[in-house]
Amino acid sequence: MLALCLVSGVSVSVQACLARILGDMQQVDTVIRHSLSSQVPLINQISEYIIHSGGKRLRPALVLMAGDLAGGVQPQHHQLAAIIEFIHTATLLHDDVVDASELRRGKSTANHVYGNPASVLVGDFLYSRAFQMMVKLQNMRVMEVLADATNIISEGEVLQLLNVRNIGVSEQEYLQVIHFKTAKLFEAATRLGAIQCQASSAEENALATYGMHLGTAFQLIDDVLDLTGDSDKIGKTLGNDLAEGKVTLPMLYAMQQAPEAQSHLIKQALLQGQVAQLDAVLEILHAVKAFDYVRSVAEQEAQRACEALQGFVHTPAKQALLDLAHCSVHRQQ
Repeated sequence: MLALCLVSGVSVSVQACLARILGDMQQVDTVIRHSLSSQVPLINQISEYIIHSGGKRLRPALVLMAGDLAGGVQPQHHQLAAIIEFIHTATLLHDDVVDASELRRGKSTANHVYGNPASVLVGDFLYSRAFQMMVKLQNMRVMEVLADATNIISEGEVLQLLNVRNIGVSEQEYLQVIHFKTAKLFEAATRLGAIQCQASSAEENALATYGMHLGTAFQLIDDVLDLTGDSDKIGKTLGNDLAEGKVTLPMLYAMQQAPEAQSHLIKQALLQGQVAQLDAVLEILHAVKAFDYVRSVAEQEAQRACEALQGFVHTPAKQALLDLAHCSVHRQQ
């Protein structure tokens, strides 16, 4: 019942969900610009290129939205949101090098423009700058959460690497990668928003649970859009996951449900990175309703996110988070 995540039954955009914290997001942008400063010109150049190349800024927004619900946004939330954005950007820089990606958010990736060595090293700079900012907050709980999150994200990245072209991966193993690589930073963002407000343990855990399920739903829909989206809207070439041999849930489901010959075709396309087979693969995925299945799993995750907030009094801040859970499933980019 995703009705829980709707306003009067009407779906709203991600931008509308974030409207309450727009002014605070502008403060976060100020912190980001100030914190990017380095004595090394190339670091400034690449950092500016990545940070200001678009994107939803959803993870830092979640720090603010969780803080808004847990007691009100404070100046420290702006710092925490910037830290989360730096960590996320560092992972993108490293991911694009590992995946040899050339396009992200409709622009050439930093590794394509500046080369792999520079991208990896600037990613390291962003990680270390994030930890410098953490120390200045002088909050051991914040450091614990972010240290654990970055470690788990790294484990997720290695797990994903091990699963490349692994056509025997299970749905449980696939979801574990999502929980580690993507959902963990969503969870950390919402948990930090609560911690800064000195929320109760129950409230902190509820917001962390919300973030984890939201992040899972978000990645599931990303995997659908990689195959079915509008390349202009999602800012990358369709079929990237297929080309890279990433066995995402739509393809995993189809391999299990399709007749043997069609399942074999998908397996070979994944093993050999045959983007030329994308149309044939899509035909099979549509035939077995793989995308419907993945969307249903994403809807269950979004509903769990909504249910995690049941203990909070209903306020506009809570409604914004409920709406965001709905938007994560029904977005087109």
